[in-house]
Amino acid sequence: MDFDLKTLGLAGAAGEKTDALVVLVTQGGVAGKDALSQLVAQALKSGELETKAGNLLQAWRSSGVAAPRLVLAGSGEGTGAQVRSAVQAAVGALRSAKLRRLTICLPAQAGDDAVRAAIVAAADASYSYVTTKSKGEGRKLQQVTIAVANADAAREAFEQAAATVKGIELAKEWANRPPNYATPTHLGDAAKALAKEHGFGCEVLGPKEVAKLGMGSFMAVSQGSEEPLRFIVLRYDGAAKGEAPLVLVGKGITFDTGGISIKPSAEMDEMKFDMGGAASVLGTFRAIAELRPTINLVGLIPSCENMPDGRSVKPGDVVTSMSGQTIEILNTDAEGRLILCDALTYAERFKPKAVVDIATLTGACVVALGGVRSGLFASDDELAQSLQAAGDAALDPCWRMPLDDEYAEGLKTNFADVANVAGRAGGAVNAAKFLQRFTTAYPWGHLDIAGTAWKGGAAKGATGRPVGLLVEFIMGQQGEPQPKPARKAARRSGK
Repeated sequence: MDFDLKTLGLAGAAGEKTDALVVLVTQGGVAGKDALSQLVAQALKSGELETKAGNLLQAWRSSGVAAPRLVLAGSGEGTGAQVRSAVQAAVGALRSAKLRRLTICLPAQAGDDAVRAAIVAAADASYSYVTTKSKGEGRKLQQVTIAVANADAAREAFEQAAATVKGIELAKEWANRPPNYATPTHLGDAAKALAKEHGFGCEVLGPKEVAKLGMGSFMAVSQGSEEPLRFIVLRYDGAAKGEAPLVLVGKGITFDTGGISIKPSAEMDEMKFDMGGAASVLGTFRAIAELRPTINLVGLIPSCENMPDGRSVKPGDVVTSMSGQTIEILNTDAEGRLILCDALTYAERFKPKAVVDIATLTGACVVALGGVRSGLFASDDELAQSLQAAGDAALDPCWRMPLDDEYAEGLKTNFADVANVAGRAGGAVNAAKFLQRFTTAYPWGHLDIAGTAWKGGAAKGATGRPVGLLVEFIMGQQGEPQPKPARKAARRSGK
């Protein structure tokens, strides 16, 4: 889907040749003597249209409007969150209309937050997964024009949002794929293709290379699966060679049965989403390919399956991590932290500016925060503030959780340096405290996205979160512009 940005008022938008026109209406209404402005004023006066975000009034072949379909959408005070609700409702209502072209007219006072929200919401409301459907109907909507009072002033926000959508949709694609279509090998191939198309560095390590590195904790999780593990390293060099990079680490469990500590069968199919952290790293790199920020970025993805087998790691086994620390595995379903800890140790070689891991890590985080905010843990206050601010700006919010030393008490064991689980209380914090042991060499942040990476029920599917947060965070960490070497024109994939 392509986006365009135009300077248009209501009079200009009324003349647009488009299949449908969506007009966002705020509490102050609209001013103007043109036909569309008068129509909006009459709808408000009559009470047929309310400005509460998400309320809609639809019309067919309205006088003075070129588009056959017109939707007036209440958008409250025009904040980013209200614009998101309005656009999602409007595009959702038009989804069955087989539109190819849509124009969304934002309120005259709309700021950058509204522009970003409208683009992301339009993409989300029209998204359709088709990869494994024999007769799946893909997205019909091909062109969305965002009409604003001043296109030049909104250009930067527009371009970042359009790039972010590409990243979100790549993350959705890989998280939504069934586990037999998204194995660790498939993820490695996807990373290679992404790197080749956009000029990134990429290395994909297999079992032999990982064994040489001494990643005993990562290997322990994978040993019960017929699918070989993959350790993916992506690099984007947008700043000076000596500038310390940001490192993103994404949990890539492509299917999680729980291992010997097997999960209940109900909703186990949703454990294909357990590689949501890995998908978000791929998606973030896809967005960065468009934006080309002046920053160095590394993406690390440890990927494997967690399966029950005669070779599977057992409760009570002790393994040695890449850091040299020994781990007693009391619960094989607490496997995400076991693959992440070795990746976090590997990250030290880059002498990073900061490391952020992203993982569908704990059900306890879902209990704590539900599906609204991701859990944020950080060893550095400045990093925590930057991540939280980025989430707020991107409407992809997180909430900082504690890291008091007392939470690590439950991880003590008589048989190794650390156990991989503690008691049920404070489970999300205990998991973060486990990871923190492997991050003493750099500022570290951890995003537990177990509640936000996907939705269940009738709306089952990946959300693409927290790509929006990560892109906003990365763009805010840029240094001074650096000369960039010419690169070959990239062939577009169409995704």
